[in-house]
Amino acid sequence: MSQTISGHLSKMASQLVPGQPVSYELLFGDQRLSANELIGKKIRFEYAGAINCSHCGRKTKKSFSQGYCFPCMKKLPQCDICIMSPEKCHYHEGTCRDSEWGDQFCMTDHIVYLANSSGLKVGITRATQVPTRWIDQGATQALPFVRVSTRQQSGLVETIFKAFVNDKTNWRAMLKGTAEPLDLKTAAEDLLKMNQSRIEALQEQFGLQAIQSIQNPELVEINYPVEQYPVKVTSVGFDKQPVIEGVLQGIKGQYLILDTGVINIRKHTSYQVSLSTSV
Repeated sequence: MSQTISGHLSKMASQLVPGQPVSYELLFGDQRLSANELIGKKIRFEYAGAINCSHCGRKTKKSFSQGYCFPCMKKLPQCDICIMSPEKCHYHEGTCRDSEWGDQFCMTDHIVYLANSSGLKVGITRATQVPTRWIDQGATQALPFVRVSTRQQSGLVETIFKAFVNDKTNWRAMLKGTAEPLDLKTAAEDLLKMNQSRIEALQEQFGLQAIQSIQNPELVEINYPVEQYPVKVTSVGFDKQPVIEGVLQGIKGQYLILDTGVINIRKHTSYQVSLSTSV
């Protein structure tokens, strides 16, 4: 007996239950399917050749900024340069593409954190996106250690720290196995000490309460539902391979690990895809 589900892909939904592997759901439009339950089964994806902008619905030959058409990418605030480089936020200059959107997503508390996915890295996220952001990156350990009042401030703090710590994830290394455990608390303490004067300068600029280190931060450990990691990481995608099939061996970050290759689901946001599997 087989089951087929189809619709426009979105990034996988995830839920962290302490002591348990992350629970994932595949999203096809309004339909949801447990991805964990597919592990160990042969699955088949078929791309219908259509991409529709996740904002306006316009058909587009290429997905920009993970799910948008070109006109939306050029005008929407969630596609502006400050999304990738928060320190370049221009809200205070009155030039935000949509100030109401900025009020909701940028002028709100953000967290600066250390994570371990393929090694030590520093990153930022909205406070409301903890621990989703860490799961999406495939982190096995994460530690929030600075809280700030705006997205711009988080970018400025991150810029200070990334002079000493990597701010990128090596996704291939992340998909080859579980990273060796790191002492994130000591690393955070060291970063704060060596950059104390720089942090104080930002506090003078934005206010003492705007940028605060988190007292006694809690280390978060994350396990993923993976039965077997690939020896060699081979990336597959719908642009070059409209039919992708194989046995699902695990899920980590936003990747499905098949015995035939790994596919980044988030990269294919807004692609019209069907999934068939035996049940």
